[in-house]
Amino acid sequence: MADAREAAVSTNGGAAGSGIAFTLDGRQVAAVPGETILQAARRAGVRVPHLCYTDGMRVDGNCRACVVEIEGERVLAPSCHRTPAPGMVVRTASERARRSQRMVLELLLADMPDERYRDDSELHLWAEEMGVRAGRFPRRDQPAPDASHPAMLVRLDACIQCTRCVRACREVQVNDVIGYAGRAHGAKIVFDLDDPMGESTCVACGECVQACPTGALMPKSIERPAAVMFAAGVGRATDGAPGAVVARLADAAGNGASGDGGPFHGQKPSQYLPLVADRVEDGRGTRSVPSLCPYCGVGCQMTYHAEGERITHTTGRPGPANEGRLCVKGRFGFDYVHNRQRLTVPLIRRAGVPKDPHDLVDPRNPLEAFREATWEEALDVAAAGLRRLRDEHGGGSLAGFGSAKGSNEEAYLFQKLVRAGFGTNNVDHCTRLCHASSVAALLEMIGSGAVSNPFADVRHADVFIIIGANPTVNHPVAATFMKNAIERGSRLILVDPRETELSRLATHSLQFTPGSDVALLNAMLHTIVTEDLVDETFIDTRTDGWEAFRRGIRAYSPEAMEPICGLPAAEIRAAARLYATADAAMIFWGMGISQHTHGTDNARCLINLALVTGQIGRRGAGLHPLRGQNNVQGASDMGLIPMVYPDYQGVGEPAVRARFEAFWGTALDPHPGLTVVEIMNAALRREIRGMYIMGENPAMSDPDLEHVREALATMEWLVVQEIFLTETASFADVILPASAFPEKTGTFTNTDRRVQLGRQVLEPPGQARQDLWIIQEIARRIGLDWSYAGPAEVFEEIRQCTPSMGGITWERLEREHAVTYPCRQVGDPGQEVLFEDRFPTQNGLGHLKPVDYTTAAEPPDEDYPTVLITGRLLEHWHTGAMTRRAEVLDAIEPVPMASLNPATLQELRIEPGDPVTLETRRGRVVALARVDPGIPAGTVFLPFCYAEAPANLMTNPQLDPDGKIPEFKYCAVRVTAGGQLDHAGYAATGSGE
Repeated sequence: MADAREAAVSTNGGAAGSGIAFTLDGRQVAAVPGETILQAARRAGVRVPHLCYTDGMRVDGNCRACVVEIEGERVLAPSCHRTPAPGMVVRTASERARRSQRMVLELLLADMPDERYRDDSELHLWAEEMGVRAGRFPRRDQPAPDASHPAMLVRLDACIQCTRCVRACREVQVNDVIGYAGRAHGAKIVFDLDDPMGESTCVACGECVQACPTGALMPKSIERPAAVMFAAGVGRATDGAPGAVVARLADAAGNGASGDGGPFHGQKPSQYLPLVADRVEDGRGTRSVPSLCPYCGVGCQMTYHAEGERITHTTGRPGPANEGRLCVKGRFGFDYVHNRQRLTVPLIRRAGVPKDPHDLVDPRNPLEAFREATWEEALDVAAAGLRRLRDEHGGGSLAGFGSAKGSNEEAYLFQKLVRAGFGTNNVDHCTRLCHASSVAALLEMIGSGAVSNPFADVRHADVFIIIGANPTVNHPVAATFMKNAIERGSRLILVDPRETELSRLATHSLQFTPGSDVALLNAMLHTIVTEDLVDETFIDTRTDGWEAFRRGIRAYSPEAMEPICGLPAAEIRAAARLYATADAAMIFWGMGISQHTHGTDNARCLINLALVTGQIGRRGAGLHPLRGQNNVQGASDMGLIPMVYPDYQGVGEPAVRARFEAFWGTALDPHPGLTVVEIMNAALRREIRGMYIMGENPAMSDPDLEHVREALATMEWLVVQEIFLTETASFADVILPASAFPEKTGTFTNTDRRVQLGRQVLEPPGQARQDLWIIQEIARRIGLDWSYAGPAEVFEEIRQCTPSMGGITWERLEREHAVTYPCRQVGDPGQEVLFEDRFPTQNGLGHLKPVDYTTAAEPPDEDYPTVLITGRLLEHWHTGAMTRRAEVLDAIEPVPMASLNPATLQELRIEPGDPVTLETRRGRVVALARVDPGIPAGTVFLPFCYAEAPANLMTNPQLDPDGKIPEFKYCAVRVTAGGQLDHAGYAATGSGE
C-alpha cells in the first residue's frame, strides 16, 4: 500500500499521478484504490475533523464530523466512508460542509463536563481549531463515574459514543467486553451486562483507553494537569497556535503511511498511536520515548510517557509484532521500576550471617543480612572471590547464569566473560527451562532452532494448531492476531489438557489426558499416513527417513490411542484431516509441549506433522514455538547456552572454536558446559563452587526448590546482579544493583526473530548502574581488558561473529526499529519465512523421525493421586519479581490460587476461596481454591509466580534426555482441604519514593 500511495502522489505533494485523480478543494490530487477521501485529504495536507474514525479499525462513520460536499450530490458525505472516483470534485471547507462539521462538534461539546479530562482530548482540540464553543444546547444526564477497576477510570460524561472503544475491544483485541446499549438519550457504553468495569470480564488490555478520543476511558496513572500528549506522543503545542497539536497528530498518523520514508516504513499506523521518534519532549519535563515491552516474547513496540524520572503511562506503537496493541502487563505493568524495594546501593553479606535455604532474606529489609558498600569495594570483592576460585580450582569450578530479560549486548558480553574470563562453558539461562527440548528437536530434524514464520502469519493460514500453549494468557497480543484470523475464517485446532479461553473459538478442542502428547500426535500422524493425506511431492523432494517413519507409525491408530489420550478416535481423525488438507497450516506450541521428560519427542511429532503434509516453508505454513521471555530468543542467539557460541556454533567443533579463540584473543574450553539443573547438582557435589548470576532467579524458577536453594546456600561464592532482592539474591555474597528495562538501551529479539531496539527512558535510581557497565567492571577485575563505549559498539562485535545478523546495523535499527534475521548482508530486507527451498541440514532435507510413546516420569498413585500442572497468569510474569511489584498487576491477582474442577472441589468439600494444601514428594504449599471448569478432574493448576506458595517447591527435576529440560508440567500431587496461607511473602508490592 505504501508503494502504491507513493506512486500516486507526485513531488508537489498532491497532484494527480498514477492514482485515482479527483479535485480536492480546488486542486488535483490522486487517491490509491481503496483509499477514502479522508485518507487522501490527510495525505495531501488537507485537514478534515473526525472523531469516530481511526486508522486500523473498521470504519463506522457515526459521528459525521468529517462530512464533505461532493459536487452533484444532494447530501453531504462522510469522508471516512466515501472513496474518491475519477473526476470527483470534493470540497472539505465549503460553507455548507463547515457549518455541518461545526454543528456536530458543538452538539458533542454540549454534553461534555466542565472539566476537560485530558489536555489532548481530540474533541476539544478539533473544536478549538474550528472555532467552536459550547453553550447553545442543554446537557443531557450522564452516567456516574466508575472507578471500580484497579487500572482504568470510566467517566462516561465525557463519552461521545464514537464506538472506538467498542471496536477496539471486540474487533482488535476480540475480548467482547465492551458494548453499546440503550436507545436514544439512554444509549451508553457498557461492560458485559452493564457491570462496573472492575467486576466485568475485562482483561485490562487497555486498548479501549488507547482508542478513546476524549478521556472517557483513562489510565488512573494520568493526572489531567500533568497529562502527556496521548495521541501524538507530545504535550500542548509550545507555540500555542490553535490546532497545532491536532496537526501534529495528523502528521503522526499520516507520515510513513504514504510510503514517503517516514518512521512507519510502510506499516499502517493507528491515528491514536504516538509519534515514533527517538525522543519527544514538550518543554515541561514530560517526554515520550519509543521502546519495547519488557515481558513476553511477542516483542510489542510501545512508547513510554514520562515526567521527570517517573513513567506516567504507556501506549502501543505500530510495530510489526503488535500493530499498536498491548496487554495488561505492557499497558499497566511499568511501575515496578519505581517500587520502594529497588536495589540502589551495592551490598555485601555481613560477616557471620549464614545462607539459610529455609529462611530467606526479607527484601523489605535487606540490611538484616547485608551491609552497604561503595561500588569500588563491591566490585573488587565480587571479582576477587570469582578470581580466587578460578585460580585455585580451575574454570570448571565456576558458572554463570545470564538473563533472558536483558539485552542482546548484555547476553553476549556475559557469555563471553564466562568463556574468556572464567575459562568454562558453564553458562546458561532460562531457555533451559522453557524451549530447550523444542530447539533440540528442531536442530536435529530441520537444522534450525528458530521459528519458521512470524506469529502474525496466522492471518495467511486456513488452519492452525495451538498445542500446549495458552496464548491469551502467555502471549496475549499474539493471541489477538489468532482471534482476528478466526474471525476472518481460519479454523483452530486447540490441543490442551485444560479448556482455555480460545476453546470457545476452536473448530476442534482436543482436551486430552495430561502427558499423552505423543500418543495423540502419533494418532493424528497415523490418520494422515493411512488415509493418504500426505504431500508425496514434498516428502520425496524435501525429506528423508520416510520409510522408517511410516513403519514406526503403524502401531498408533486413533483407536489404539483413544484410551491413552482420552479422546474419541473419530475426533482425532477429524482434526488430523482438517490440518492435512488445509492449503496453509501453522503449528504453535508452548511449554506444555516442551516441559516434559518427553518434551523433545513431543516437538519431534509436531515437526513430523509439518513435514509429511508439506506445511512448512510458505506464508501461513510453518512451525512456531512461542518464546516465553522478552529476549529468550536473543539470549540463545548470543550463545548464552553451554554447548554453543553465538549463532549456534558448536563449542566442540575445532574450526569454530579456533575462529572464536582468534576473535576473542584467548584459549577456550573445548568441552560443552553444564546446564541449569546440572549446575545445581554439581554445586551440591561441590564441583561448582562459585557463580555469577545476572537477572535470573533460579531459587524460584528451577524445579525442586529445596534442592536448588540448598545448592545456592552451599556455594562458596555467589555474585548476583539484580534490580530487587530476589529469592536468589538472598544467597548472594555480593549484590550489584542493576538497571531495569526502561533504564537501558539495547537490542532485543522477539519470538519472530525480529531484532528490535529498546531505548532508555529513565536513569537508574540511586547508585544502581547499567548492566553493561557492571559486566565490564567485573571482566576487567578478572583479567579481561574490555573498554566498550556502549551498546552500539558491542552490537558491532556481535555482527562480526553472528553471520545470521551480519546485515543488521545499529543505524538501521535506529531508523527502522525492527529487522528480522537472517539478514546476512547490509541492505538485505531480512527473511520472515524460512525453509522455502531447503533446510539448513547437511543434505538440505528435513529428517522424519519416528517417535515412541513413553509415560511421564512420575504418574499419580494412591498417595499422590492428582496431576500438578504449573504455568503463568495473565497479570504476572515468570517468578513475579517484576509484576508482583507492579501495583495494578498485583491488585488484580494478589494471592496464590490453585485452580480445580468443580467436581474436585465438591469431592474435597472445598468452597472457592478456601485454603488448600498441595503436596508432592518434594515439598508442599498452601494456596486458595479457585473453581475452573476448564481444569479436568484429577488435575490442579498452580501458577509459579508466588513466593508465598512457590509451585517449584513441588515440581519434578527429572530431565528430558535430549533437551535437558525438567518436567515442570507434570508430577503427582496430593490435594487436601485446609492449611495456613502465608500472607507475608517476599514480594510485597507498593511503589514509593
